[in-house]
Amino acid sequence: MRILVVEDEEGLAESLRRGLSADGHWVETAHDGHRGLELARSGGPYDVVLLDLMLPGLSGYEICARLRAHGDRTPVLMLTARDGEHDEADGLDCGADDYLTKPFSFVVLGARLRALARRAGAPERTTLQAGDLCLDREARRCRRGTAEIELTARELAVLGCLMERPGQAVAKQDILDEVWETPGGIDPNIVEVYVSSLRRKIDAPFGRRSILTVHGTGYRMAADGGGGAGRGADGGGGAG
Repeated sequence: MRILVVEDEEGLAESLRRGLSADGHWVETAHDGHRGLELARSGGPYDVVLLDLMLPGLSGYEICARLRAHGDRTPVLMLTARDGEHDEADGLDCGADDYLTKPFSFVVLGARLRALARRAGAPERTTLQAGDLCLDREARRCRRGTAEIELTARELAVLGCLMERPGQAVAKQDILDEVWETPGGIDPNIVEVYVSSLRRKIDAPFGRRSILTVHGTGYRMAADGGGGAGRGADGGGGAG
């Protein structure tokens, strides 16, 4: 997707740019409201605008309202440090499509972007590949080479969460937030159960180690699908 990030915290904007670019998106950034509005109007077309609420010059409310007043229907995901329900309502009332409160996980942001893309008709990656490991989300099928692997719906979702970010550490809580419909109150260690099950199904029968443990964080999908099974210092075979 082509994404415009309007965020005055330059460190966060750059972090978003790097992370989204690593996921294959084209990203442009602006750090104040006037520049953000200018780019949104003339720099596109964009598939999604990530719009901070509190900006120098023009607020996110004003930018979104002006875009909608000019007939621009580009999906807008508002980002804000506020968490009051009235702020959320105001953002949606001025034309935003979704709302995300800081701090947020990158995995949840990715899920929200995919949801906006689906609504707007933008293409979503339905097939994920890591070496000879392939996940077809639309068909709900997984295979290692030519061998079909039976996975439950939850296992497919957890695997997809990891395969979306090959080579990157994904926290247990981020997996929980994306995969479980109501993650509040659920022990993040439930993720260990599903990762262990996945390892038994997609790795053990093939002599692979594709899901690696990142101690103190969560898990990482080997970009080569576990082709280098004997290497890696982060202990992919542990119970964690």
